[in-house]
Amino acid sequence: MNAQALEETLRKAVGQPVTVTRAAPLAGGASMETWSLDATVNGAPERLVLRRDMAVNMYAAALTRAQEFHLLGVAHRAGVMVPLPRWCYAGDESTRPFFVMNRVDGESVGRKVVKLPELAAARAAMAREMGRQLARIHAVALTDDLAFLPRPRAGERPFEEALRATRAIVDGLARDNPVWAYALRWLATHAPDEGGRAPVLVHGDFRVGNLLVAPSGLAAVIDWEFAHVGDMHEDLAWPTLRDWRFERDALTVGGVGTVDDLLAGYAEAGGAPVDRRAMAWWEIMGNLRWSVMCHAQAERHLSGKDRSVELASLGRKSAEIEWEIVDLIERHAQEHTL
Repeated sequence: MNAQALEETLRKAVGQPVTVTRAAPLAGGASMETWSLDATVNGAPERLVLRRDMAVNMYAAALTRAQEFHLLGVAHRAGVMVPLPRWCYAGDESTRPFFVMNRVDGESVGRKVVKLPELAAARAAMAREMGRQLARIHAVALTDDLAFLPRPRAGERPFEEALRATRAIVDGLARDNPVWAYALRWLATHAPDEGGRAPVLVHGDFRVGNLLVAPSGLAAVIDWEFAHVGDMHEDLAWPTLRDWRFERDALTVGGVGTVDDLLAGYAEAGGAPVDRRAMAWWEIMGNLRWSVMCHAQAERHLSGKDRSVELASLGRKSAEIEWEIVDLIERHAQEHTL
């Protein structure tokens, strides 16, 4: 898309005169097309980000752009650090659905976040702030206007829904993978004790790479298309996956901090008591899901529907994640933590 095409696209949502003075595609993320824009809207300068669907939907349960737009507004009003949503367009025959939000300055590319010297001070406090933001997210009231959020079926617990959904994706890929079979069997026989916890709003992809980081600290939580209703431990465990550490394995939370830092921030902001055993279960489940999703994204390339070297490389990455799954299961067995 060039500036003129973006102007025409924006006008559909804004309904006012629009001039785009700068447009640049943003890197990172394989599920959405994202553009950084400087524009004039009805004579006023604006710093914006446009987020729209890709040609191929990678995950059937992902929110639509209209749903993600609405959820951003709810999160913003609840005090979560998110960009202010501005306009949304449901799409038509010539334009894929998209929404527009204010641009927040910050770095989101994980490898840069963990290495840039100018972000050193931000990294020192980041895991704790991640915990605070998760506590605010989990405190968002699940009112009727969020009824569109995916959630477990009636009588089904979040871990059961996670197992069912993951099995369905595995079945759809039709690949015999012994690590996946091993992990699914282990997860089913070591179910976490949910202790009567009420389901909460789960971001669904809360990790370094989906956070904007400025020299002053964490600036915004972005990429909400996988939000759903579930167990708070899913969000707490997801940023601890090895693949999000960007080779800084000693810092188990995204290469920037420790689990103790994360949970300290969570408690400070009013988060519910955390069950470390449940977190361990969700860490293994998270690795299994990511391994399966890597294969699913590689299939987008192999099918010819969305040719991309990045997508193809994710299929190879799955082998590393499978090793991590086996290692985690063996480690937990040795430590008798589950």
